[in-house]
Amino acid sequence: MPAERWTNPSSNAGSPAGGKRAIGDRSDIDRVRDASDIVRIIGEHISLRPKGREYVGLCPFHDDRTPSMTVVPHKQFYKCFSCGASGDVFTFVQKFLRMEFRESLEFLAERAGVQLTPLRQQSLAERGDGPAITKKDLLAANNAAAAFFAGVMKHETHGATGRQVLVSRGVSEEMIKEFRLGIAPDRWDGLVMTLGSKFGKDVLAQAGLLKQREQGGYYDAFRNRVMFPITDRTGRVIAFGARKINPDDEPKYLNSPETPVFYKSKTLYGLDLALRTIQQEKTALICEGYMDVIACHQAGFRNAIATLGTALTPEHAKELRLACDRILLLFDGDEAGQRAADRAAEVFFSQPVDVAIVSLNKFTDAKDPDELLKRDGGPEVFRKALAGAIDLLDFRFQRVAERLEGAGLAARSKAMVAEIERLVELGLANVEPIRKALIEKRLAQIAGVPEAIVRASVPAGRAARPNSYNNDAPTPVVIGANQQLTLEEHLLGCLLCDGALWTTLSERDKDIIAPVSFESDIIKRVAQSIHDLGEDGELPHMQSVLSQLEADDDARSAAIALMSRVDEQSGHDQNRVHALWRACMSRARGDAMLRSSQAGLPEPKSAGDASAAAVERLKLLNSVQQTLGPDRRKVPRPS
Repeated sequence: MPAERWTNPSSNAGSPAGGKRAIGDRSDIDRVRDASDIVRIIGEHISLRPKGREYVGLCPFHDDRTPSMTVVPHKQFYKCFSCGASGDVFTFVQKFLRMEFRESLEFLAERAGVQLTPLRQQSLAERGDGPAITKKDLLAANNAAAAFFAGVMKHETHGATGRQVLVSRGVSEEMIKEFRLGIAPDRWDGLVMTLGSKFGKDVLAQAGLLKQREQGGYYDAFRNRVMFPITDRTGRVIAFGARKINPDDEPKYLNSPETPVFYKSKTLYGLDLALRTIQQEKTALICEGYMDVIACHQAGFRNAIATLGTALTPEHAKELRLACDRILLLFDGDEAGQRAADRAAEVFFSQPVDVAIVSLNKFTDAKDPDELLKRDGGPEVFRKALAGAIDLLDFRFQRVAERLEGAGLAARSKAMVAEIERLVELGLANVEPIRKALIEKRLAQIAGVPEAIVRASVPAGRAARPNSYNNDAPTPVVIGANQQLTLEEHLLGCLLCDGALWTTLSERDKDIIAPVSFESDIIKRVAQSIHDLGEDGELPHMQSVLSQLEADDDARSAAIALMSRVDEQSGHDQNRVHALWRACMSRARGDAMLRSSQAGLPEPKSAGDASAAAVERLKLLNSVQQTLGPDRRKVPRPS
């Protein structure tokens, strides 16, 4: 008889929206997963290096300092052995790129060239209590707007003036196409008349493409401007930057407002185009504007990106440290540029990445990279400037030393105490020991005091400011790194390693790993998935279980943890997995037999009966212990 089905008390567990997700045909999920190379997809965003049959890299889901995430290509999953984050290619895309499951399925299907089974499209009115406007709506509207602006650029009349602005700045046709540059026409209703009926004016307004009139109606947010589509790291248009064409217009630049798909503090202009080069060269070059980035790419410096009119943020640092080891900052030499450099020094201070300042004014009178790179010999001068970059902390300390020149003892002491306290707040006590020693030595030189005095001013092990780096919610650790698995959990792990083991189970064996056998609700959901697949005639291989648990992130993580623990204990050897399975099943059967027999003995009605029952229990216990040893619940070592 099949094991009794366990009902999950929270039927929507793991669903981000708290409800059931439309995911499409399950065969779609399997086909897309089979066609997706998890190493390649994760490696496009995180630097991975081979380690035996696997790959390792920094985990993007916590403030990782040493590579603790492992990607296992032959099993198509990843796991962080520090924070517990784990999953398959869909999980990674969902968490890292902040997509819903259906979004991740469509994204990966498009990449792999897999045709999905179409879902019936709902109108906005049919969505009921769901969101009236979705992220998908906003992305589609932005993409259509980018195509509209690009079309205007090609128009003989409406695009002429804007094209001339770009030509006069030396922007090539290749860069215009690569960065998808366009022109917003010099009229109030160009975009609203073209796209309003297709997407709905409310969608275009929420995307920041239209503005509402006080007296009713909408008008274009961007008019008579060169348009710079802003994309996410996958190339999807999420916003726009707009530069004036008419010199009399103000302001010089306009940006889209923040929307559910666009956050300035998390976005870097040009990252989707620069990411591959950044990973290859292990270096990112951060500029201050759109035109600087385009000029760098046109001149062959393809690792150039820019912030969007904001200072560097911890979110930017998180994006970059996963892809490279070195960051070059191009800031102006004015006071605003100096403040930006100080801010960058604080953002990157405790991160394991080298950051340096590029001072163009030491090599040229050009005001920015765009101007320099258009000159004869400009790229060579620019290359020299990059080679002469100054370490960011050295740059900061030079400024501190300059401020202390000629200062009295009291002022010097006060300034140095303030600087040390600030660095301690930023995590000085917890940086890598050699780097910490070099910083303390430099501070001592500036202050003109022994290093021991500086070291004494740094409290040991004081934590950095909370939330100074990673604001993501921690990933729940379902199974701790040092947590001992039970016999039954080992059996689940063995099944996930080789689903064919299900065919060896008797109905009584299935009861041993029934959901009710586990204390954790999360493990119960994994067990239920295995049973459902097995009873439907499908072997409960890992990928099948993950597909069935696509809406339950916690259970997916638990399944991966169980499988990876057994796989690791067995030395990645399938024969040893089978040996562990047989040994654990033998012990579990004996334990189940003992408990079943004990439960079946009648309650004693007299002293004599009690004595007889005790004898029966003793005989049974001796029989089991002779077979299994004194500790029938102990997990055997894989042989």
